Amino acid sequence: MDLFLTQLLNGLVYSVLLFLVSAGLALIFGLLGIVNLAHGSFFMLGGFVALSVTAATGSFWLAMLLAPIPVMAVAGLIEVVFLRRLYARSQLDQVLLTFGLSFILTDVTETIWGKGLSSLQEPQGLREGVSILGNVFPAYRLALLAFGFICAFAIWLVLERTRAGSMVRAGVDDARTAMGIGLNVPALRTATFAIGGGLAALAGVVAGPLLGVFSGIDVEVLIPAFIVVAIGGLGSLRGALIGSLVIGFADTLGKAYIPGVSMFLIYFAMIGILLVRPYGLFGQDPAGG
Repeated sequence: MDLFLTQLLNGLVYSVLLFLVSAGLALIFGLLGIVNLAHGSFFMLGGFVALSVTAATGSFWLAMLLAPIPVMAVAGLIEVVFLRRLYARSQLDQVLLTFGLSFILTDVTETIWGKGLSSLQEPQGLREGVSILGNVFPAYRLALLAFGFICAFAIWLVLERTRAGSMVRAGVDDARTAMGIGLNVPALRTATFAIGGGLAALAGVVAGPLLGVFSGIDVEVLIPAFIVVAIGGLGSLRGALIGSLVIGFADTLGKAYIPGVSMFLIYFAMIGILLVRPYGLFGQDPAGG
């Protein structure tokens, strides 16, 4: 029972990290229609920038606050300089571009920070254990769990209850009409791409004490994040949350109880759901069917 409770917590924590990454992917695809293969690089870059900030200031909280900012700037620059030219072209061109950018960003991080594994230290107040139902859980994981659900609620609140969120949803539903009523859709696209990159960078910072920071972690995170988006439905934040829980628990419990097939469980989950719901749990048939 103790092992099961521990794995439930680990599954929830992993689900939170996946949601922070996949939420950005869902936003970017929903508004821009871009399958961004460089998204995992934003996660990796956030972790590396956080390493530099903590080395300079000794503060994890400051790193958590500041690290997403340069990553958002890089993401916004990529959208303005490269992706904006490709919206009228096929998605294959966009995929090839972001795929190439992921290699460039990997080379940049390796040049600046090297290839070795590094680890962020948890904040001083979250290094102890917390007793729950007679079991001791790491305080940082519990705090990360709470933080993730706060972020999910905040994203929902912004998108559903603010004018900025209404503008984003209008751009998602019909970009041409949105431009016709005076919305600056190009600026909206840039902001959305930058915010999506910032969410991935934030996930890279908070994941640092758990997963470490190293060259290659972008691929390790990107694949399950895409599976989450496919399960939840392309462009659906609600789907990203549910899909993150499905994949987080499938991966964590699979590694704990059936390690021989654990690496396939997330793919089995994806296949099973897509056989029943070809466009994901909350996705829409692009043909309107």
